[in-house]
Amino acid sequence: MIEKISIVHQLAYDLKVGQVMKKEVITISPDRTIIDLRQLLRNYRISGALVVDQDKLVGIISLEDFIKCLSDGEMNALISEKMTSVVKVLYEDELLSKAINEFNKFNYGRFPVLARESGKLVGIVTKGDIVRGLLQKLESEFYEEEVKRFRVSHIFEDIMAHRVSLALQYDITGGDFKKAGEASSALKQTLTRLDIQKPLIRKIVIASYEAEMNMVIFTNKGQMKVIIQPKEIKINFTDQGPGIIDLKQAMQAGFSTAPARIREMGFGAGMGLPNIQKCADQMEISSKVGKGTTIDLIFNIN
Repeated sequence: MIEKISIVHQLAYDLKVGQVMKKEVITISPDRTIIDLRQLLRNYRISGALVVDQDKLVGIISLEDFIKCLSDGEMNALISEKMTSVVKVLYEDELLSKAINEFNKFNYGRFPVLARESGKLVGIVTKGDIVRGLLQKLESEFYEEEVKRFRVSHIFEDIMAHRVSLALQYDITGGDFKKAGEASSALKQTLTRLDIQKPLIRKIVIASYEAEMNMVIFTNKGQMKVIIQPKEIKINFTDQGPGIIDLKQAMQAGFSTAPARIREMGFGAGMGLPNIQKCADQMEISSKVGKGTTIDLIFNIN
């Protein structure tokens, strides 16, 4: 069973700890005293500090440690004597998903962040930093996608010419079922960014997918060429395959020459050409046995 992956989950695998951490870190030297720590905690209103010696993290000391020293009358003790030396850290090049797992596992409020090669302290990350980073990334990606859609959807308005068209070409490899449908998927994304009406996109994608699958199933290779104009979209499919012996019969719903192994894979039901014809405003098909097949489609943009 495939789990539903949220966009936040996906972003956690896109971002790294170094992209969301705070670079300004409050630190204290191990040779300072607890009296110095008191001043630091008071000035910055923090509940603890990282202990750093020559840019290297050597420990951590908390508000609890300070209170214990105050209670025991050890305010002149060195930080190195009262700090915790074993500190759980994250690295700046680790995925944010790793940081989220560590927060869930240890229930800490923050993690020091180190540079992996040098071991130097480069930042600190909290749960709040992670939330902020995810929201900023989400907002940025949404904005970038909207900008792309806006720019592309206005392409015909921005170009000054008597006639404007956008030409696309997709190469299709016969027999490659792993990549089957990729060309239609790429075309769908392009049409979406061009702000073509969604119902029309669905028709185009159904037709292109059926034609693409026919090339994958029956031919060695083929091409899908798309011409996008302000009023219509033209698509040409040309393959180097065996050709169709009887076009009239091939256009009948349910007629198929696909071998058994293809049908076992769930393809070759004989609905390809009829489905293409239903979706397109105009369709022309020509075929020569031993040479291949050409399909020309026109979709009107209302």
